Amino acid sequence: MEKIKMHFLENRKQYGYVNFGSVWEKGKVNRSDSFVLKVNEEKCELQSRVTAYWPDGSVKWAAHCANIKKEAQQITLEASTKQMEPKSFIQLTKTQGAIVIDTGKMKVAFANQGNYLIQEMDLDGKKSACQGQLIAILEERSEDEEIIIKKEVPYQSIIKETMIEEEGSQKIVIRISGVHKNEVTQREVLPFIVRFTLYYHSDEIHMTHTFFYDGIPEFDFLKGIGFQINCPLEGKLYNRHVKILGENGVFHEAMQLLLSWRPPIADSIYQKQLEGTFLHFDHEGDNKTLEAIEDMTIWSSYRVIQNSVNHYLIQKSTEKKNCCYISCVDGEKAKGVAGVFGENGGLMVGMRNFWEKYPSSIWIDEMKEDSCKITTWIWSPEHEAMDFRHYDDIGHANAYYEGFHELGATPYGIANTNEIILKGVTNRVATDIELDELYETIQKPAVLIASPKYYYEKKAFGLWSLPSYETTSQKWLEKQMDLAIEFYKNEVKQRSWYGLFHYGDFMHTYDRNRHCWRYDMGGYAWQNTELVPTYWLWYAFLRTGREDIYSLAEAMARHCSEVDVYHLGEYRGIGSRHNVIHWGCSCKEPRIAMAGHHRFFYYLTGDHRMEDIFEDVKDADFSSLHMDPLRFFYDKDKMVFKTHARSGPDWSSYVANWMTQWERKEDEHYKNKILVGIEDLKKAPLQLTSGSDYEYDPESGHLRYIGEFATGGSHLALCMGAAQIWMELADIIEDEEWEKMIADFGVFYFDTPKEKERKSKGITQSREFDHGYMAASMAAYGAHYYKDSTLANKVWKSLFDVIYTFSDKKGFEPVTVQENIFSKGLLEIPWISTNVTAQWCLNIIVALELIKQELKKNPFDYFE
Repeated sequence: MEKIKMHFLENRKQYGYVNFGSVWEKGKVNRSDSFVLKVNEEKCELQSRVTAYWPDGSVKWAAHCANIKKEAQQITLEASTKQMEPKSFIQLTKTQGAIVIDTGKMKVAFANQGNYLIQEMDLDGKKSACQGQLIAILEERSEDEEIIIKKEVPYQSIIKETMIEEEGSQKIVIRISGVHKNEVTQREVLPFIVRFTLYYHSDEIHMTHTFFYDGIPEFDFLKGIGFQINCPLEGKLYNRHVKILGENGVFHEAMQLLLSWRPPIADSIYQKQLEGTFLHFDHEGDNKTLEAIEDMTIWSSYRVIQNSVNHYLIQKSTEKKNCCYISCVDGEKAKGVAGVFGENGGLMVGMRNFWEKYPSSIWIDEMKEDSCKITTWIWSPEHEAMDFRHYDDIGHANAYYEGFHELGATPYGIANTNEIILKGVTNRVATDIELDELYETIQKPAVLIASPKYYYEKKAFGLWSLPSYETTSQKWLEKQMDLAIEFYKNEVKQRSWYGLFHYGDFMHTYDRNRHCWRYDMGGYAWQNTELVPTYWLWYAFLRTGREDIYSLAEAMARHCSEVDVYHLGEYRGIGSRHNVIHWGCSCKEPRIAMAGHHRFFYYLTGDHRMEDIFEDVKDADFSSLHMDPLRFFYDKDKMVFKTHARSGPDWSSYVANWMTQWERKEDEHYKNKILVGIEDLKKAPLQLTSGSDYEYDPESGHLRYIGEFATGGSHLALCMGAAQIWMELADIIEDEEWEKMIADFGVFYFDTPKEKERKSKGITQSREFDHGYMAASMAAYGAHYYKDSTLANKVWKSLFDVIYTFSDKKGFEPVTVQENIFSKGLLEIPWISTNVTAQWCLNIIVALELIKQELKKNPFDYFE
């Protein structure tokens, strides 16, 4: 049977529970087959599910979960016709009001209704936590005779549905959806989906928290949103401890610090307390100590607050009315892990990307009570409220490339997803090592992958190349692609591309005069998946297996699938084109939101949140009834169909959505919509090369040919991932005519004007075929298909020409600006744009696969 060698990604956790994906050759693995994981030649318990099928019904992708011990040297996954029975099971029980999960180490009850998502969490038979709920604060603003009034309105979660999303021997996923509700006004706002993942014999709860913005931007400012849970505390106040993981160690204090001037307390007692030892005194021998304790300050509240990318602080308070918080520690980047402990034990919490997605905080309050509150704030109330309004009240289409002149900024329906972890301990204070381990688990979770060679041989995600260094040209190209990755890695840090609604995105165009990106210039600011940097990063990872690239791509997948996409309302399934504000552009299009951007992350990890995303976009073509992408270019009264779709990037994006739904769910409806569109394109005068503007009917999937006009230019049909989508689709449907259509489009793009006129009989004279390097993948496909070395040389020349034009042969080598407001010793590439970078790298990756043999040995031969 089929077998895959797997390994842990470097600079990630190298053991423990790991969720990973596997890809299989068409026809090799049946849906009835089992999967066997061997670690150091011994079988390891494994939970599996199929995530995608080939058209013949065989398994294409599967998702797995396993608990792998430390020092795993050999890890292999194989498919087997024998059914494997697990030896151990995580237990699930349904009661009238809850779903109870027993991992073997802890029991957790998840509610079916009410405010509290987690009713109770018991560890080793003791209650570790209870009453876990979501909370939010909306800030309402008003003005009265120049007096600005800000009112903070609290909301708490109301459960609408609790369901079991995945159940197996090794893990269970509980999905709870609902809204935040104010009990006074009864207003419901900010819908949520929260997933809780529990593993066999584990004492951790992994939480994926998604919230949606459905407020009114001029009225609803987000002051805070997070998760709050109660933690029972027992014992004396001086035996109640707080630990917070800072960037250089652990902040550790007890509520009452046993250091006294008069009467004095032995230093050994204070030292034991700071070591986390529970202390016990008797009234006979320790009366002076007890007397001193009566006069000691009781610190009942602690907070770690990341209020900017470069600053956090830890504060504490007695929690007495009209008393202040005092500062304990200041630093740059907190790690987002904290815990509270009493004589009965306690609870640790961790938040992923704590400083990267600031403003965030962890509050530990009411420690002097029988039950304290731990709140992980995804948006911290200490910070200025999130303002969802647009930056201007007019559009800037001409000067600043901002789509249309109409103002189309709306955040209604965007989302944000964040990860939180809970871990209990009993009868002790957790060690510093345990906090570090929890940080590693949440921040750098284990990633199990196959080799680049394996993914390449199985043609995972279509056509792409492995790195090649046989000639000077190949080495030069590989170096440029490495330099591009290094530059953007550094830019994330250097430009502080961080924050809850920014982290994961890149910027669009550089301003060489100001030595910064055009962060304030309309469509030149945030990238929002324009020209698919998503595809560039994921293919760069697949061909190298590098963890740093994976982390960039993972962060981009989370951001772009949430913030740049509409998940609610009339725009559901489409996204906002690039802008100063992520949701600011008047162009709302499917290309920004398409499933193609995120299939990589989903199939490599089995991430359940991505399944929601795919459901959101599968019928994105119906959103074009509300937002026709060509609404300003055609007279609606003269149309036969209700809306438009360009063959690319609109229809190609729909194909990515439908292809994903078809392979995931074996849904023939979406397969048929693809085939209907292909048949319509076959009937066009130049087949796929025609158009690219078509009228479109979302109900049937039919494209209606309306002539040879490509709104925005012919390159726009290809540069948003269409080439990659169509080539991967060719592997799936095995339609020889479709393959020829792709090849012919690529050939035609690079034809001379005279050849274009001859082939089209003059009908494409008004169309522009600019930016040849963006069509290089299609043309390389054509050159490979027809074995056309002349075309292959044209393709390579176009790819080298664009770098020569922009960089004067220097490529992606950065230069240093010594004195600058943005950074001392600023590294910059003055000509850089993410459009050029993403498209150039992506097309190089494909061209090296299809026409490498036609590449001249010396790169500077192309610069003559």
